[in-house]
Amino acid sequence: MIGCTKLLCGTATVSEVIKHSGDQGQEVPPQLLQFSDIDRPLVVWNTTNRCNLRCKHCYIKAEDRQYRSELSTEEARKFILDLAGMKVPVLLFSGGEPLVRKDIFELGKMASELGLRPVLSTNGTLIDDNTAQKIKEAGFQYVGVSIDGSPAIHDSFRNKEGAFSAAINGIRASINAGIKTGIRFTVNKYNQADLPFIFDLIEKENIPRFCMYHLVYAGRGEEMVSMDTNREEKREILEYVGQKTLEMYNRGVEVEILTTDNHADGIFLLNYIKENQPERADEVIQLLQMHGGCSAGTKFACVDPQGNVHPCQFWQDYSPGNVRETPFSKIWTSDDELLVKLREKDKYLKGKCKECKHKKLCSGCRIRARSVYGDLWEEDPACYLTEEEVKG
Repeated sequence: MIGCTKLLCGTATVSEVIKHSGDQGQEVPPQLLQFSDIDRPLVVWNTTNRCNLRCKHCYIKAEDRQYRSELSTEEARKFILDLAGMKVPVLLFSGGEPLVRKDIFELGKMASELGLRPVLSTNGTLIDDNTAQKIKEAGFQYVGVSIDGSPAIHDSFRNKEGAFSAAINGIRASINAGIKTGIRFTVNKYNQADLPFIFDLIEKENIPRFCMYHLVYAGRGEEMVSMDTNREEKREILEYVGQKTLEMYNRGVEVEILTTDNHADGIFLLNYIKENQPERADEVIQLLQMHGGCSAGTKFACVDPQGNVHPCQFWQDYSPGNVRETPFSKIWTSDDELLVKLREKDKYLKGKCKECKHKKLCSGCRIRARSVYGDLWEEDPACYLTEEEVKG
């Protein structure tokens, strides 16, 4: 995750990060977790495969039907207890649609009471005032709602008319309940032109956080390689996002802007800073070093509805173990070959990623590389850096 506001506007400093260096996960401020040196991952738990929508870019191909063998309430409680003992910094309840689980508030409250930071990733359509209050009372510290663009574009991606309106109502209900609430936006060829609409929406609705996701070719998204933006478009998008970040910050608009799933963004912003704020370049380099690039298998983990552990939420076809059989803490600290390699990615990279001067700050997306080249260590096909930028 690349903090555009933090890097471009200087809202995070090396000294501030160092002050919390070595802290337990829960003691590191949420806004600094992406730079922390803790060795326990943020955990995404796909609580269920079930969803009331059927989104075109869903990485677990969720549908509105019952699924077998999902973790029971008791199994989930045992899992959460283990995460608390391990002191993971964040437990993100995702799906499918997590709000279709009847025990979601009970489990969120348990996580909160055990000192975890529970957050919710949702399509927003099931949040009304009553549900928002339950989310708040359960102790969820953040709600991220997926928006894909203007109403027609969003409804098309979500395969349901009225999905946009319902999601916006959900965002408003969540904010009105006093919960920090943000927008998650997956950019692609068909909605990139809606970025100005999204930024206007952020300001109009006083939304404090915006995270732009790059397309990862997994699940139904794997069928959408042709829908990804090209390299020139990616550069134009990042240029626009960077300009909006600075503009809104300078106007006093209180919003944190981030991107994720393409760590070339960090290098792109670094190059901008070298040219326009050269006095800050060394500090930004240090922050990117602390961040460490792609966090799959390092600062990030995923557990699917059946309890299988994965290096990240897009890596659904590989698992070093299942939390029903072995505690997550033991699986994550095992000598699993893939996990070990992911923690020293720069040794195995090939192609453009291997030659890149910035590989320790980025390391590319291994899932995209495998989808396109059949080799997870090949170069990231979505890297848009020029040869000159790669050589540094």
